Amino acid sequence: MKSDLDALMQAKNLDAILVLGNAEHNPPMYYLTGGGHVSAATLIKKHSEGAVLFCGDMERDEAAKSGLTIRLYSEYPWQEMLKEAGDDVALMNAMRLQRIFNDLNVSGRVGVYGHSDLSSFFAVINHFQRLMPGATLVGEPRDNSIFMYAMETKDEEEVARIRRMGKITTEVVGLTRDFLTSHNVRSDEVLIKEDGAPLSLGDVKTQINLWLAERGAVPTEGYIFAIGRDAGVPHSQGNPNDLMRLGQTIVFDIYPQEQGGGYFYDFTRTWSLGYATPEAQKLYDQVNDIYDKLIEDLDLNASFRDYQRMTCEYYESKGHQTPLNTKDPKQGYVHSLGHGVGLNIHERPWSGLTANDDNILKPGVIITIEPGLYYPEKGMGVRIEDSYWVRPDGVMEKLAEYPYDFVLPMKKWKK
Repeated sequence: MKSDLDALMQAKNLDAILVLGNAEHNPPMYYLTGGGHVSAATLIKKHSEGAVLFCGDMERDEAAKSGLTIRLYSEYPWQEMLKEAGDDVALMNAMRLQRIFNDLNVSGRVGVYGHSDLSSFFAVINHFQRLMPGATLVGEPRDNSIFMYAMETKDEEEVARIRRMGKITTEVVGLTRDFLTSHNVRSDEVLIKEDGAPLSLGDVKTQINLWLAERGAVPTEGYIFAIGRDAGVPHSQGNPNDLMRLGQTIVFDIYPQEQGGGYFYDFTRTWSLGYATPEAQKLYDQVNDIYDKLIEDLDLNASFRDYQRMTCEYYESKGHQTPLNTKDPKQGYVHSLGHGVGLNIHERPWSGLTANDDNILKPGVIITIEPGLYYPEKGMGVRIEDSYWVRPDGVMEKLAEYPYDFVLPMKKWKK
């Protein structure tokens, strides 16, 4: 939680943190400001002190909604600094950052976070390090940065927002199911629209995008709606020209975000319209079986990595390749079991076999459980996924309910 930041800074030997970029769609900045229309901002937090947010004059009211101490860039007139910098914009920005550091008495090791254009940032930092030898800017691997550690556990307000996104997500999944099953079917088992034209995957996605927008959610990272062979490639988002057909697996992995770059939800169901082939049904039954075993076995403060191993061992007992004994498998079980969810679609804790020992199911984390099996050359893939909150009392609570039906009966088709 945010209250852990000072302890995390101390553990990483950081005297201050510097966060750059917009307040929206920029998780570290959003985490400390609450979002809002504040662009190209600079936030500095010294150890054991509150954060100070620097922004443009036109966005001062938006910035003030953060509740942080607000300072304006106009305190450092850019025209004068640009002249002093010999019209070098990167040097001018470095000079402004130097003056901000001096005004706040910032020195020592300073962690750098946020989103910014890499080329512009690199140019500024090259100048800044020369101008400010008393401050050392420090980068961290994203997956285990102080922000990832702080964001790992959620407070009740964060949980409520993610739960709300779960409700929106499952509403849209239900609408998608009803939309698909309401169509007529041609003799070649292709779904058709009222005008007789075939229903394409792109047509379905158009509806999904509309339903998300109507509910205040956005597919910031896209989403996966893939049929047939593409369902067998875990991160294939699907070909919009593919036609919707009976008897083919459809992987629908949807992970929308609150408008403005807020909290995500993550959810997957696999469907087969009308009927399922025996081979696809066998895959689905195995994925569903290990999913049920995992949920039954989840324990408070257990290592998330242990459940990845459990999943691998189960699948290998059924004859599938997994990361446990196959390097980079391309079929079978090819990914890790799950991850944390929050302002990033992928957060701590991590479940991979190489994850650190501190990736545990401790109170406050929200995780996904998403076992799958993938056989692209056989034209099929299966994944089931829900998001769970590890409550303070140790209960693993699913944040949104939805049925696990694999075969979806078509309302206007008889086999």
